[in-house]
Amino acid sequence: MSWTEIVIEVPCAQAELMSDALMEAGALSVSVEDADEGTDAERPLFGEPGMEPEQQAWERSRVVALTATDIDPAALVHEACAACELPDLPFTVRGVAEQDWVRVTQSQFDPIHIGQRIWVVPSWHDAPEPDALVLELDPGLAFGTGSHPTTRLCMEWLEQNVKPGGSLLDYGCGSGILAMLGRKLGALPVEGVDIDPQAIVAARDNGERNQCADINWFLPEAFGSERASTRYDTVVANILSGPLKLMAPMLCGRVADGGALVLSGVLARQADEVIAAYAPRIRLSVWAERDGWVALAGRLGA
Repeated sequence: MSWTEIVIEVPCAQAELMSDALMEAGALSVSVEDADEGTDAERPLFGEPGMEPEQQAWERSRVVALTATDIDPAALVHEACAACELPDLPFTVRGVAEQDWVRVTQSQFDPIHIGQRIWVVPSWHDAPEPDALVLELDPGLAFGTGSHPTTRLCMEWLEQNVKPGGSLLDYGCGSGILAMLGRKLGALPVEGVDIDPQAIVAARDNGERNQCADINWFLPEAFGSERASTRYDTVVANILSGPLKLMAPMLCGRVADGGALVLSGVLARQADEVIAAYAPRIRLSVWAERDGWVALAGRLGA
């Protein structure tokens, strides 16, 4: 099956309204692009975590509606413009060739090499090295595939520091990638906690796929009641600086004497304030930095 894309340039204030109107008029999907893309006037539209811009469109926005080929583009645009109380806007039409979208999507995700011998491998790929430490993980709803600098930093720390037989807690586990890596490095017991029930489901599925079915996964409430006094040789939390500062007493209380605490999700410029939040209990320092993000690490009693 093939499709048609209808492209309309609109002012920033009309982008969201026009997108909704096109969907109501029968578009299969709608996206908004920067009409100045590829020129000197192109502008990024993103912010740091927790500081996303309120305006989710560009000054000159291009609204792209995907439709079936039997849809009349002029009629669709006329209906959408009328709903927005706008005169009929000029538009262009471009064809979308039939493709195997599953293969196209999969081709965007190759195996990721991390540290010395860790490979994160989607299920449709083979492990590049037979003796690698392999985590089979497909992109999904839960954060953590090894592509983000904060995840990579934590994984590299774990590879260099986790010893077989030590216990590990992954707080804010997302996909479960850090907990699974700890288990494959020999940590036992290993437990993961996340506030998102979908993340717990994804982590449990990923654990079973990676022969890590003995990892215990918890929502915070269950963890707090079932593991109220449990402390761990390694506690890792890859979240964001704000929550990490608020959770300092709780996370420090989960670290066993002589145990390690590893934090990431922290921008380099935020490192000092996070370190200060933990200073009364654990002395943290920047272990490594990548692409503006840092991993902080320290040991209880050191």
